Amino acid sequence: METDSPRSPEAEIGHRVEDLWEVAQPQLSPSEKLNFCFEDIPVAAFPRTHPSQVIEIPSDASLADTVETLSKNKILSAPIRNVDAPEDASWIDKYIGIVEFAGVAMWLLHQQFDTLANGMTGSAVGSPVANLAARLGSFTFRRTSSGRVETTTDSESDEAASVGGSFFETLTSSEFYKNTKVGDISGSFRWAPFLALQTSDTFLTMLLLLSKYRMKSLPVVDMGGNHIENIITQSSVVHMLAECVGLPWFESWGTKKLSELGLPLMKPYKLVKVNEDQPVLKAFQLMREKGVGGLPVMDTTGTKAIGNISIRDVQYLLTAPKIYKQYRTIAAKDFLTAVRHHLQEQHEPSPLLHDVITCKRDDAIKDIILKLDTEKIHRIYVVDDKGDTEGVITLRDIISKLVHEPRHYFGDFFDGVVPLPANSTV
Repeated sequence: METDSPRSPEAEIGHRVEDLWEVAQPQLSPSEKLNFCFEDIPVAAFPRTHPSQVIEIPSDASLADTVETLSKNKILSAPIRNVDAPEDASWIDKYIGIVEFAGVAMWLLHQQFDTLANGMTGSAVGSPVANLAARLGSFTFRRTSSGRVETTTDSESDEAASVGGSFFETLTSSEFYKNTKVGDISGSFRWAPFLALQTSDTFLTMLLLLSKYRMKSLPVVDMGGNHIENIITQSSVVHMLAECVGLPWFESWGTKKLSELGLPLMKPYKLVKVNEDQPVLKAFQLMREKGVGGLPVMDTTGTKAIGNISIRDVQYLLTAPKIYKQYRTIAAKDFLTAVRHHLQEQHEPSPLLHDVITCKRDDAIKDIILKLDTEKIHRIYVVDDKGDTEGVITLRDIISKLVHEPRHYFGDFFDGVVPLPANSTV
């Protein structure tokens, strides 16, 4: 390997792990050696995925303002700052959680059901909130060269989303929606607690929180400070692993078969799924009820996946002109077809344009990592020799097999972190 060849920041981390791997005590098992390596690297070394200042949303911002901020800054989620906290407050008091665009969209969808059930009518065409609803239609998800997902807007999408009346017209005429603050939906679906890492915390801590403790993203703050230095996601960690392919430490772990590592974790009968003929609303309802970020759409036999629906795809249900008009009745299969046509018309790259990405139990985990990173997806489905779907592997599952939690490792780490409401999901 040429030492003077340019390396990505993620590859630099891989070489740092390699140096530690070589000096680790020989009597340690491979798993213990990985823990040893990652325990010796501070999260301050993790490449910054947000080169610009992290965008914060005040807790008293309306949902309309919140979505507008996410759209304007081309981001999918943001920390919520408690406006009642003093200026010099520590991060524990300064932030109340992290809200996702998909979470807001799901909340809106839920409110729409209540609106219809209550027989509310009205129109908000031309109002600021209705115009914002049209802007929701311009959300386009793209992947940067560093592997980070971002959003862009498209004026043609704006026009298309507002043609023929928006899905949100009834909802946006409601004072309840107009007056709802982002802080009011704290603990709702896809709302994560603000559990921050100090820059001096270790990679081992970070990896355990993103896997065993189910955090989707982790803000990084300076010791004693109140400024967010970085945000580390499951996707960015898997991208880092993909950049480490070929290094001896990675190959010793990455060449293991999925079955050797106990993957997939979930038993086939527990796989959350929908049939192609079921309403697509059922898919989003199941995501909310089961606390999952996506699920497969199965063929009529119930054995083979014909597509995948992610929580982020709720945007198309809400705003794509040929979909939102029949959102209450459109079947999962027809939803996938309509979304693909919409993406092709808008010339938008998306995993939805491709067939379901699959793997087998005897595949090496490094091949799965490369597939997930290359295709920019969060889950891959495991099939048997007949092509029948028998499991799913997520980014979290992969990270969970990289390290293990030593006994009493976290101690009082979680003290002071405000817990989520009992009926909420992360």
